[in-house]
Amino acid sequence: MMLRYALKTVRARKGGFLGAFVALMCAAALITACGTLLETGLRGTIRTERYAAAPIVVSADQNVHRTTVKHKKGKTKVKHKAKPIAERAWLADDLATRLRGLPGVRRVVPELTFLAQPLTAASAVEKDRPAYGHAWDSAALTPYRLTAGRAPESDTDLVVDRHFAERAHLKPGDRLTVQSTRSPRTYRVTGIAAPASDVSHQTSLFFSTAEATRLAAHPAQVSAIGVLPENGADVRTVERAVTEALNGTTAQIASGDERGPVEFLDAAAARIRLVSMGGAMGGTSLLVAVLVVVGTFALSVQQRHRELALLRAIAATQGQIRTLLGREALIVGAAAGVGGAIVGLPLGSWLYDRFVALGAVPSTLQHTVSVLPLFAAVGATLFGAWAAARISSRRVVRIRPAEALAEARVERTRPAWGRTLAGLVLLAVGAVLVAVLSRLRTEPALTPVTFLAVVVLATAVSLLGPLLVRAAAAGLAGPLRLSGPAGRLARANLRGNAARMASVVTPLTLLVGMTCTVLFVQPTLGNAARAQAREGVRADYVLAAQGPGVPAAAARALRTRHDIVTEVVRTTVRVGLDKYAAQGVTPAGLSRTWDPDVTAGTLDDLDSGTVAVSELAADQLHLKPGDTLRLTLGDGTPVRLTVAAVYTRGLGFGDLTFAHDLVARHVDNPLAASVLVRTARTARTQTQLTTTLREFPAVRVLAPAEADSLRIERQQANAEVNLLAMGLVLAFTAIAVVNTLAMSVSERVREFAMLRLAGATRRQVLRMLRTEALSVLLLATALGSGIALAVLTAFSVGMTGSAAPAVTPLVYLTVVAVAGVLALVATALPGRVALRTRPVLVATAKE
Repeated sequence: MMLRYALKTVRARKGGFLGAFVALMCAAALITACGTLLETGLRGTIRTERYAAAPIVVSADQNVHRTTVKHKKGKTKVKHKAKPIAERAWLADDLATRLRGLPGVRRVVPELTFLAQPLTAASAVEKDRPAYGHAWDSAALTPYRLTAGRAPESDTDLVVDRHFAERAHLKPGDRLTVQSTRSPRTYRVTGIAAPASDVSHQTSLFFSTAEATRLAAHPAQVSAIGVLPENGADVRTVERAVTEALNGTTAQIASGDERGPVEFLDAAAARIRLVSMGGAMGGTSLLVAVLVVVGTFALSVQQRHRELALLRAIAATQGQIRTLLGREALIVGAAAGVGGAIVGLPLGSWLYDRFVALGAVPSTLQHTVSVLPLFAAVGATLFGAWAAARISSRRVVRIRPAEALAEARVERTRPAWGRTLAGLVLLAVGAVLVAVLSRLRTEPALTPVTFLAVVVLATAVSLLGPLLVRAAAAGLAGPLRLSGPAGRLARANLRGNAARMASVVTPLTLLVGMTCTVLFVQPTLGNAARAQAREGVRADYVLAAQGPGVPAAAARALRTRHDIVTEVVRTTVRVGLDKYAAQGVTPAGLSRTWDPDVTAGTLDDLDSGTVAVSELAADQLHLKPGDTLRLTLGDGTPVRLTVAAVYTRGLGFGDLTFAHDLVARHVDNPLAASVLVRTARTARTQTQLTTTLREFPAVRVLAPAEADSLRIERQQANAEVNLLAMGLVLAFTAIAVVNTLAMSVSERVREFAMLRLAGATRRQVLRMLRTEALSVLLLATALGSGIALAVLTAFSVGMTGSAAPAVTPLVYLTVVAVAGVLALVATALPGRVALRTRPVLVATAKE
């Protein structure tokens, strides 16, 4: 019976449920979109290309591992954790010998994969097809077959793939300069090769075996081994034989779809990043959705207060009212959830495409969609709607019918003590989160706590809203009184309808607070890092490359002119399972070009057996000069080093600093990311340095200020990814602002009619609405700005050590202006619509 009543109510009050429907639909779309990203990270396929003809691929272990054993109450618990390393791990080439001669194995093909960037027209090298070098002997793994010319024989011979040859207009006999792991070298194109299967995510350059071994720079090692079974052999049987032959080694055996992550290491790492982004976006979206939906339902229930009070007065029980509201919410939630889930699928695809375009996710990780995100979104929407209805109707259901009828006409002057207590508790929780935020020192730990603190504090504002609105009305009494009749009416509404106004303040506060936090978190971090980098660079000039990096030969060319040159190679290492940004620098003359502000020890002791650590790393790892640090380099090589120095500018230069040669041997790209140059006593000009480096046209000589500009560009690129990740949440919050304001105004048709019958003109009523909207905007701006300032200050203290968040005044004013435009438009349009009907007709109509 209650379901029939609920259906009739929804059908009869479509306009009243429209606001809740819109809020729930947007929430479902957002959850679905985030769910598809999360699923892509968990289950996304990485299709192999290079190893298409090798059913079995042997590779090195790309993870570091830690096993912990706990004994508790007579029980033993064993936990095993693994984390990916940043660079490619290499295999001993003698493992191929073990596999030759195994039953069912036709051929064993060692593979070398290394950096090989053609220095040709930019249009010939596609961004989504990075170039890699290989030995021609491994062409059978795809396979590639010659369509023109011959295979490479000498060290200066080169075979290029057909797609690249067509774009670069190359043919056998042409010359091509390639920047690989060593100095740029010009090769003669001896052949063009085409793959037997689709290869659309990479460009392949094939060298002679001797030249490929030189460029790979890993003697007696290979990047992978392809196993080609005999015709008719069972792949599973051969795979078991390979596994038994390699038993006791750390080699990993992959077949089927597992070969893709071996080939595309960046896609495998992107899975973790996508899970993190999808989870963070989804979690934040869910919290924001709950807050917005509860506020929307609260306003909807408040609009029906008289109706529900009458039902109570004619003997409807508390349980019946709860059931009625719950089923109404489920009906609206089901329709909104299904619609939002359908809308969320293309939204998720668009998000994935944007992440790929921005370089946050490689295109080799294929977007995966199933029914799971849709079911999760519909389920979350149904539960959210039902819970919001129960929370919103709590008071009208619990109080006596006579009190409910009284409150239907006049709002309570004192908010419920339970609501106030819950608001104070959440305010305290928010304060604790802000305090915790100031103690955290790593970005992965800080980011989720940052946005959680904003949502918790906004929820506290929602619960304490009526008190805050009344306080604002008291504070604005003077200015509102001076603004004439419209101001006095606005003040009376703020005081007499504080709960209704509070439902509008909440989404506006959330919009201002969340937007400011999203916009200023990255600049706070980036500006601090750039400031440290500027203060720490003592060089006269900085070398940067338009290609993959600055070759060592360029640095040698400057050293012959007695310049002091510091090559900088960047990587990521792991101490235990924890990840740290690291760099390798040339120790000779280091103090002349680089000053990380050493507080303990000395950089004079930096060599292949020592390491310098930032204060953050020293605090986390409890290190001081002379201590021993065990860590895993980027390619999985474990090392044991002595701490030589501790420095403060870790944010600008990384937490760990090694000798250049130690790092360069264990990274995929050993070319310098930058080179710091201090010219000889007879100071040379930028033009003279450029002349010295004329053999390296891709290398640019920059002043430190120009290098800083490049860092700004990279910072902006990273900021775009973060803005995209949180942009949908902000858009949802903006929609909630418009939705809530429109609902709040549309329910006041009778009030506007009575005002006009009492002598108020249409213009005066609209002026009253504008004054109310501006008053609410002022309060929400103050609250949202306060929340953002507290959170950003704590973030700044945690990451930079100083309470100085980077807030751009123009951007902040733009945020407030946009919020103001939304508030005024969402108030004026429904207000004008409500004032179109003649007041006599409205006043005499049935409620």
